[in-house]
Amino acid sequence: MGKPAGRRILVAVVAVLAVAASVAVVLRVLAPAEVETVARGAYPAAPTPPVGVIGRLPVAPLVVDGRLRVYAGARQVYADQPVSGKHRVTPFWSYRRWPARLVGVLAEGTTVVSRWSDGKLVALDARTGRVAWRAEGPEPGAVPKPRRTYAATVWDPAGLHVTRAADGRAVLVAVGADAIGGYALADGRRLWRAEVAGDCRADLGTTAAGELVGVDSCAGPATVEFRDAATGAVRTRWRPPDAPEQLVVTPVGCRDGHSACRGLRTSGRGDETGRGWLVPSEGEPVAAPALDGPDAELDGEHAVSTAGGVVTGRSARTGAELWRRADLGAVRILAVEPGRVYLLTEGRALITLDPATGAERSRFVLDIGRDGVGWQPGRAHAADGYVAVERLREGARADDDDQGYFLMAESVLLAHT
Repeated sequence: MGKPAGRRILVAVVAVLAVAASVAVVLRVLAPAEVETVARGAYPAAPTPPVGVIGRLPVAPLVVDGRLRVYAGARQVYADQPVSGKHRVTPFWSYRRWPARLVGVLAEGTTVVSRWSDGKLVALDARTGRVAWRAEGPEPGAVPKPRRTYAATVWDPAGLHVTRAADGRAVLVAVGADAIGGYALADGRRLWRAEVAGDCRADLGTTAAGELVGVDSCAGPATVEFRDAATGAVRTRWRPPDAPEQLVVTPVGCRDGHSACRGLRTSGRGDETGRGWLVPSEGEPVAAPALDGPDAELDGEHAVSTAGGVVTGRSARTGAELWRRADLGAVRILAVEPGRVYLLTEGRALITLDPATGAERSRFVLDIGRDGVGWQPGRAHAADGYVAVERLREGARADDDDQGYFLMAESVLLAHT
């Protein structure tokens, strides 16, 4: 005999309710969402830690306002404090999105801008972690999968740059696969948008003169293009004298990542030397021979080079030698920030010099506990007198997996100079 009608109806209702509940759970889990966890405590004061290595971290910190450390994850941007803490601790604030992935983080003052794989731009107030504004940006092109430290995401965010317009306004520029957008950093208002051909051009960063610099090869030989970051209008198109057909352009003298850069280095494919140029407030770049070569860096008007085992400071504009240090041995430039150039010795000592005078500001070995100095440097970041550097295994190669690439789980050292 069949089941009574009432029982069959009850079973059907239960089945429908079960399916509906499952659908609700799936939708709740997979539906687009964001989670904003704001700070519960007061904004910390800026500490004054002693000079030396502060601690080690598993992920790369972006030092913000001399008070916080901001980190990236696959779908999260978060901060801890104090900036001088020995280890990463419970987040001070956190912001998550789903299902988009985080592709870049940039900080200007107390504004932290995050960029996501769907093009969304979300600005957070570093003091509270609250969302300050949201904006629709161009979807980014292909971004390499970050390594486990997320150093590239926070120290050199792909296609995300900031600069100052002629009137002093902070302008954010987001470069996508086929479009570029300019935004007012204060409120996220879009200032302009330009559709571009992504397969024959590369936009590299912003200049201190308020421009977006790129290389355009869509209609002929590769040409350097300077676009007003506040309006989107192309100001200048320029090719270096005797430039090769395939032109490689590298921004130098940048404040963070490829933002607010004061110079360029141009070269051809396979050319490791290159020619240095200063970017003026108007007109074409000006030759700066003191920036020729990959071992020269720029801080404002001062070029510092480590060529030939001698550290030399020169006027970037005239090339005149300002100072010379032959007592430091074999060193390489690890990072530069305004008023400081950081040199790394073969013995893994970090030496901080004044780029204007060559005077030594601090010196100590980048070591903590019993970790030792048997490592090679990876990416590095400097801000507000703090320096962070990835420690790689000796002999690590770019195609190694993370286990074989990094020295240990807490592979990032943080130091105060």
